Amino acid sequence: MPREPLHEVISRQAAATPAAIAVEHRGQRLTYAELDHQADRLAARLIEQGVRPGEHVALVVHRGIPMVVGILATLKAGAAYVPQDARILRPATLRHILATTRARVVLTQSDEPVTVPSGHTAIDIDAVLAEQTEFTTPQVDLTPDNGCYVLFTSGTTGTPNGVVVTHANVANLLRTEPGDLGIRPGTVVGQILNIAFDLAAWEILGCLVHGGTLLIRGEDIREIAHRVHVLIATPTILATLDPARCPQVRTVAVAGEPCPRPLADRWARICAFYNGCGPTEVTIVNTMRRHHPDAERLTIGTPTPNNTVYVLDESHRPCPIGAVGEMWAGGDCVSAGYLANPGLNAERYAADPFLGEGRMMFRTRDLVRWTPDGELEHLGRTDDQVKIRGFRVELDSVSAVLENLPGCTRAATLKLDDRTLVAFVQPATVDPAAALRAIAEELPYYCVPAAVHPLAALPATDRGKIDKARLLRIARGTGAVA
Repeated sequence: MPREPLHEVISRQAAATPAAIAVEHRGQRLTYAELDHQADRLAARLIEQGVRPGEHVALVVHRGIPMVVGILATLKAGAAYVPQDARILRPATLRHILATTRARVVLTQSDEPVTVPSGHTAIDIDAVLAEQTEFTTPQVDLTPDNGCYVLFTSGTTGTPNGVVVTHANVANLLRTEPGDLGIRPGTVVGQILNIAFDLAAWEILGCLVHGGTLLIRGEDIREIAHRVHVLIATPTILATLDPARCPQVRTVAVAGEPCPRPLADRWARICAFYNGCGPTEVTIVNTMRRHHPDAERLTIGTPTPNNTVYVLDESHRPCPIGAVGEMWAGGDCVSAGYLANPGLNAERYAADPFLGEGRMMFRTRDLVRWTPDGELEHLGRTDDQVKIRGFRVELDSVSAVLENLPGCTRAATLKLDDRTLVAFVQPATVDPAAALRAIAEELPYYCVPAAVHPLAALPATDRGKIDKARLLRIARGTGAVA
């Protein structure tokens, strides 16, 4: 695989197919030539404001064409972009992000004003793109080991942690099979996810490096789902779409949370369906598998190219086939680590004793096991293991039983206290009594929830995952049911 910065690959696409549509949003379009030119203009402004290779630029925007221009311009200036959704970003979070990344420049939009702290420079993308002045096309020396983006993940203490992901990390997934998802010139890729979620980088950069057309959604995902060839989503988002109303879809990839088998089967009957796994720290996903409806089981597949997976016990020894252990990820997927957090780096990253040569591996906290045919079966996360009445319960195993009920599309199971579980299912037509009977028939008595609550739809976070914190508030009577 060629090791080159991603923006150089995109510029080469612009030179090869300048008239091809690169991005579309609500009827507005940019060709590859126009996208490249506008990104050059904005990159020149960033450099003029003192942005240098290896630095970070905060991108606080809403979904649209300027968002894509801002990403590409930041990369062309040699910096890593730090994406945040302007509609939901809180001032305290922005201050934390700017302090952690030491970003001096914030890219904004005129129709989504952002209060930027003193000492930082705000640049309105819309205003720069409206200019007609001459500019010097930026020429920046960069290596694939430079940062591509910095994503902030939820910390256990409530403080988000910034993860540095390099060009080489991202290219290793996007420019190899199956992570390229078959995207080629003429392929229409949906952009439906929050920009602060790493799956959005798969949508945006994965489309542009292969010369596809990025179709950015408005408020309703369904408005564009019927027009795209490739969808990347969380299972929670995908469950809101009807495959029968998406006749153009050829490829679907899901990640971010466990996928229910019925959902995978439903989509795998009409398209190439990929189930993936991997946190931000190992670059979007580090395992993938195309699923077939007649498969014995739904797995997360095998490591993506140039990556390794180790299933280790508590003493960091490899587990035998069939034994459950924690997934540690090695290879080219392993990101550059957390910004300004050496303690967390020491806890989650470690020298890779299997690859050696100074390589690192990352503790994903996913519970997995090798199947006899060499695939990985996902069995939840270490932080989803709870003690109920002194017994260890994997919450995802309870949810999996519920999601196999006829008519149930999504489920979530939560711990209320040391003796009580509670579950939620969608849609509201699911029979709670039948749900409880199904769990009692398949799992030990201590896995049976005190109640199963049907909802029209499970609430989702801004990143498209089940909002378990809100469900817990509902279960405790402190949150309204949507």
